[in-house]
Amino acid sequence: MTNQSTIDKLIEMRLTSMADAFRIQEKDPSMKEMSFEDRFGLLVDTEYTNRKSNRLKRLIKNAEFDQPSASVVDIDYTSGRKLNKELIRRLASCEYIADYRNIFITGATGSGKSYMACAFGMEACKHYYNTKYVRLPDLLIDLRTARENGTYKKVLSKYSNPTLLILDEWLLMKPTPEEQTDIFELLHRRRKRSSTIFCSQYTKEGWYEQLGGDASPLADAILDRIVHDGYVINIVPIDPSKDLSMREVYGLSETDRM
Repeated sequence: MTNQSTIDKLIEMRLTSMADAFRIQEKDPSMKEMSFEDRFGLLVDTEYTNRKSNRLKRLIKNAEFDQPSASVVDIDYTSGRKLNKELIRRLASCEYIADYRNIFITGATGSGKSYMACAFGMEACKHYYNTKYVRLPDLLIDLRTARENGTYKKVLSKYSNPTLLILDEWLLMKPTPEEQTDIFELLHRRRKRSSTIFCSQYTKEGWYEQLGGDASPLADAILDRIVHDGYVINIVPIDPSKDLSMREVYGLSETDRM
């Protein structure tokens, strides 16, 4: 059996990284001094590493982060925001995902909610969790369109299946009764089997009224499916007079959402 035949078979089995590494070994005289086991181990390591790297790239691409450059290590703790560094460090470990718990990130416009959520999302991808970012207004439009063209279940699954879902602009606008039904169905499917990060300008105490309060039959049911055992990060200024917008801190334009 020739080496080219071996390479062709590796490519046919989609072991392209191993095939490339084998070609490199053929041209490297020093490899002849290594044992078969060591050379084979290097080939397997190359294929394994590249597959993990490609998988991570796919997860990040499919997540469709609003801020794909967001990073936990770049979260600013000195810009006048009161942040619990130890809590953020714990959440970056993604243990909350293994426990099916949620995160609530609240704060004013420009406080860095979306950046922090995307940073947590990046960590989830690094742990190889299927992750999805979406603005709640866009999600509701997507579901409304899907209901009209008969693809509702498929689109609902698109948002209910990810292990981690990031819902930005959560309850920024009061949802209609039909939209409340969509929110209820989504969160009911995700309950106790996945985690969700909610980014909102309103604290949890204001969500009931945003959902219609006593006039809404679904307000309590929706909150009952998300508020228990969730981690809360309320981004508030220590000294409003010295407060800096996260757009300034991270060098983002005014059109970038936070």
